[in-house]
Amino acid sequence: MTRSTIRAGVDIGGTFTDIALEVGGEIHSTKTLTTPERPEEAILAGLRQAAGLADIALADIGVIIHGTTLATNALIERSGAKTALITTQGFRDVIEMRTENRFEQYDLNITLPPPLIERRHRLTVCERVNAAGEVLIDLDRGEVEALADTIARQAYESIAVGLIHSYANGVHERMVRDVFRERAPDIPVSISCEVSPQVREFERFNTVCANAYVKPLMGSYLGRLIERLKAEGATCPVYVIHSGGGIIDVETAVQFPVRLIESGPAGGAIFATHIAARYGFDKVLSYDMGGTTAKICLIDDMRPRTAKTFEVARTYRFKKGSGMPISIPVIDMVEIGAGGGSIASVDAMRQIRVGPESAGSEPGPACYGRGGGRPTVSDADLVLGRLDPNNFAGGSITLAPAAAAGAMQRDLGEALGMDAAQAAYGLCEVVDENMANAARVHAVESGKDIGVYKMIAFGGAAPIHAARLCQKLGIDEFLVPPGAGVGSAIGFLLAPFSFEAVRTDHMAMSRFDAPRINRIIEELTAEADGFVRQTMESGELERECQVFMRYRGQGWEIPVDIEKTGFVPEDATALVELFEETYTRFFGRPIEGLEIEMVSWAVKVSSPTPPVDEIAHIERGTDAAQAGERHLFDVATERWADARTYERGGLTPGHGLTGPAVIVEAETATVVPEGFEAIAQSDGCLRVRRTPG
Repeated sequence: MTRSTIRAGVDIGGTFTDIALEVGGEIHSTKTLTTPERPEEAILAGLRQAAGLADIALADIGVIIHGTTLATNALIERSGAKTALITTQGFRDVIEMRTENRFEQYDLNITLPPPLIERRHRLTVCERVNAAGEVLIDLDRGEVEALADTIARQAYESIAVGLIHSYANGVHERMVRDVFRERAPDIPVSISCEVSPQVREFERFNTVCANAYVKPLMGSYLGRLIERLKAEGATCPVYVIHSGGGIIDVETAVQFPVRLIESGPAGGAIFATHIAARYGFDKVLSYDMGGTTAKICLIDDMRPRTAKTFEVARTYRFKKGSGMPISIPVIDMVEIGAGGGSIASVDAMRQIRVGPESAGSEPGPACYGRGGGRPTVSDADLVLGRLDPNNFAGGSITLAPAAAAGAMQRDLGEALGMDAAQAAYGLCEVVDENMANAARVHAVESGKDIGVYKMIAFGGAAPIHAARLCQKLGIDEFLVPPGAGVGSAIGFLLAPFSFEAVRTDHMAMSRFDAPRINRIIEELTAEADGFVRQTMESGELERECQVFMRYRGQGWEIPVDIEKTGFVPEDATALVELFEETYTRFFGRPIEGLEIEMVSWAVKVSSPTPPVDEIAHIERGTDAAQAGERHLFDVATERWADARTYERGGLTPGHGLTGPAVIVEAETATVVPEGFEAIAQSDGCLRVRRTPG
């Protein structure tokens, strides 16, 4: 076995750090509690455990692929660097004024999210570029030099530069960066024309501010991680998953850390896409529920939905517009504070509320016995018999049922006149309905009928709640893949090397300029190709190209996939037809008589992904051998039942079982309620579906 065949996927979550170690095609996995102050400690501990399971040394690992929520957490907790924003005179308040949209139309007491950078840290320069990229007012280098000296004296740790219309011409932003490199070389500088060269200054300024805000943190962390790995003998290359679902090198990650904000969830979507392709499912709901959050993504035709903007740190749950907009390529998913560690409480209306606050890994849920005393989803699952207190996280944590029941009774039961089990039942119904509602909204916003989808459930908590979520959404079947508890980490091992370059270049179809379009595509291809070549020196690369188009007067664009490599003037008609076809797919019909505009272009370059062979679906054969019995509360029937338990490792293809039952494994458990059956498949997946009648 060679070093190149040994690869590790590492996913840092809010509660657990997941490790998936691939050795000769076999996956060895483990979960360790995340160490928030020094995240690399949990990674090293997990790698040692996984290496021990595989009987190898850390020095034998050939590649480590890493995803993390550290950048996201820094934005949510406002724990990033002391950052200054340099912008054009008259535009320092853009990130505070936001847009004219109100996410709560009739709330007179609406609380807007505070800007990431306070007004006293927002500085201006006299310059002006118009939307066509023409310089109207030159930037005085002496003014920038004086500003650099002032900033250096005030101990800023990072600089964000966002000048008006720099997406069309970034000459002034580059001058600012050059001056800082000369006069304050120790302060990292992020410029919006490289971080997010897209129209809409609110989103662009926010994105470059976020990049600068987390840049020192991520640079320090990744540097420490690599040094610690080397000290342990792991001298292999370390790569990072970005939000679009591809792999980039550490240097690129340090330069553009804002692209790492959704890196962990992106790995989960890749994992689910791979399973969907293997089973030939063209409509899949990816459901990833871990210790802190739940992530839901729609996958159509074996491709997860993507977007070029998303929000982080929403202050109003489910309210689009209440968070911080980030303009980068990303796998489109909805994320809510509904994980195993999500904390429950009773509000003034005597209703149970769950999340988004999480107990995390420190102190963790009450049942962990690490100092946590507030009730969480994991506590409720333990009270309802879904978790084995002696075999949680592979036996690394012994759960305390009495502590879980006590937290339920004290914080929920006493306020609502319920016992611990009733409170746990109510908590689980609330969190499951929250997830179901988020999935419904996401599907409706995408114009999809969620009832025709299959579900793929993974993450430590998803298989526990998947059947109930299917009941609420009208979905008949879900899959639980092998290694589901560390699904995102396995997804990292399936990801391609890739980078997506995006740029705004506004053009009306009546002024279709084929040479200009070809030049844009060539430049974006060269940019994306350059980043990928930093990671992989040789091999063929694939290219995907999109143009974002709209009717004149519309506020937003839709993505149109294009395959041509070189446009000629006569292609304008074909592009209009392609836009109208795409628009009809989104909205039912095109609009007659309106001018069509091209707004932005995107080129994604990636390494080819190996083809996936479909497998035959196996029907139920012999009954699985029962391992034991457990008292389980079924929320659908609202009664306790004596549920059979099964060891997942003891199931072979064709083995079947009928609910109520629990299938246990090291990193999660699959709850099969009454009215469902589970069938083991040839690749180790559990196929759980409603029983006929």
